[in-house]
Amino acid sequence: MTEFPLTLAAYREAYASGSLTPKDAVREVYRRIAAHGDPAIFITLRPEAEVAADAETLPAGPLHGIPVAVKDNIDVAGLPTTCACPDYAAVAASDAEVVARLRRAGALVIGKTNLDQFATGLVGVRSPYGVPRNTLDPALVPGGSSSGSAVAVAAGLVPLALGTDTAGSGRVPAGLNAIVGLKPTLGAISTRGVVPACRTLDCVSVFALTVEDAFDAFTALAGFDAADPFSRPVPVGQPGPSVLRVGVPDAASRRFAGDALSEAAFDLGLADLEALGATLIPVDLAPFFATAALLYDGPWVAERWEAIRPLITARPEALHPVTRAITERAAAFSAADAFAGRYRLAELRRATEPVWAGLDALCVPTFPRPQPLAALAADPIGPNAELGTYTNFVNLLDLCALSVPARPRADGLPAGVTLIAPAGRDAALVPLGGALHRAGGATMGATGACPPPAPDPGPPRAASDEIELAVVGAHLSGLPLNGELTALGARCLRAVETTPDYRLFALPGAGPRRPGLVRVAAGAGTSIATEVWALAPEAFGRFVAAIPAPLGIGTLRLADGTTPKGFLCEPEGVREAEDVSHHGGWRAYLAAGRAAVQPA
Repeated sequence: MTEFPLTLAAYREAYASGSLTPKDAVREVYRRIAAHGDPAIFITLRPEAEVAADAETLPAGPLHGIPVAVKDNIDVAGLPTTCACPDYAAVAASDAEVVARLRRAGALVIGKTNLDQFATGLVGVRSPYGVPRNTLDPALVPGGSSSGSAVAVAAGLVPLALGTDTAGSGRVPAGLNAIVGLKPTLGAISTRGVVPACRTLDCVSVFALTVEDAFDAFTALAGFDAADPFSRPVPVGQPGPSVLRVGVPDAASRRFAGDALSEAAFDLGLADLEALGATLIPVDLAPFFATAALLYDGPWVAERWEAIRPLITARPEALHPVTRAITERAAAFSAADAFAGRYRLAELRRATEPVWAGLDALCVPTFPRPQPLAALAADPIGPNAELGTYTNFVNLLDLCALSVPARPRADGLPAGVTLIAPAGRDAALVPLGGALHRAGGATMGATGACPPPAPDPGPPRAASDEIELAVVGAHLSGLPLNGELTALGARCLRAVETTPDYRLFALPGAGPRRPGLVRVAAGAGTSIATEVWALAPEAFGRFVAAIPAPLGIGTLRLADGTTPKGFLCEPEGVREAEDVSHHGGWRAYLAAGRAAVQPA
């Protein structure tokens, strides 16, 4: 092996070829950490020998042998959880659910990373354990609160790291270090075992060098956790067709604090979007900004106080001065204020809903402009608030988001963009996010390497909020009943044959000839041509409700390895039907019939 892997695909290739073992990977990760020489990245680093021992007995999961860093507000059994507050530190008796899933997926947990104390901040400087160096420019803030996790990935120390995101903590540090930050739908990844900031808004986020790696990790970690009262079943789905209708800030919603270089970089990113085939639609973000103001100027700050109530009431001096000042503002809000805030949020959610009727995604700057450390020394609050301009509203409005490196500013400083979509559409952001990263020419953090070419997406698939339906007869494109599909907004994805486990029959009866597909023993049938269409769940239900006997819907096995829903026929229904399997499909059968009646 000529060079050490950076991405998950490169790790997997190296492991498969035998040029690298997980134990070798552990040795190299610790060598890199020592060579990088930034003691503020990790609060607790596991002993190398201990991680090397783990590497000998890893399960063969989707993250097999992948080194991962974990933000130090997420419990890792046997390690202290400090939340960047020494007086709070306590050794965790068990793993947080997300860490347990990491281990089951075969990952190697390296250690616990630094953060803005109690995940309160977007700057990454509010920690008694030091300030991780921004990997692109040490004069800039690293971003927070997940500062250590973002820097560990951007420096090429580990390919994946977990953070948390309440107000932008999984997106801002990603943008400031030119890596990918995936902020999933609320409840998609369990937060059991995570010290809360605002428990109703918190989510575990993923840092990676590529969009595809971030989504791979999300897929491995997502899942309903009945023991977490804030977990909910969120379909992960598969990346589908790239989004085409992209909302962008209108003229009144462009906020760059007068920074012309950041605004120009964003415009170049928008040009890349258009070149990728997206239609840009200006959007008034006023209700989104009004929502963002609720997070720190409204009663949600009381959640931060509640999360650390025993400490802040008994030993307030133990907190970082800025963290304490922000959290103690909770005293200004009453229970009535909390309800008033929820009512106002409900109004703003309703005000933003129409935006999504005409959009597949929003694209906004990840932050208005990068902030130098010197600005925080002069004003510890203002620059932090500015960094959250385009992030603070996302969790309040129950949206998912993907921060990606885009074209840097003319002076080389970072200027990432964030794609945002409604809850449950995490997968839909992946194709466009990956394409934007590659189109902008940004490297993968400070590694100096460009993202690898996009992986083969395989056969076209439905989006995460759609259902695939395979049709074999009169609903095929151009045939008499196809209009029933198109009237429901269905879209054709691909033409593919079944596995050779089916027989096709022409059913008797009046009206358009109808086929009946029957599954037989494996290999005892014929491969039958199908078309696979994508429908929204409500449209799928309406379509299925109208299917007459003896037809029904089952699960088909297709030659491309997919298993969509599809038409199947009851065996009793083909008792007097003509077996037309030898034609290989309904179109071929109809064509043969037309040829037979043509005059000589």
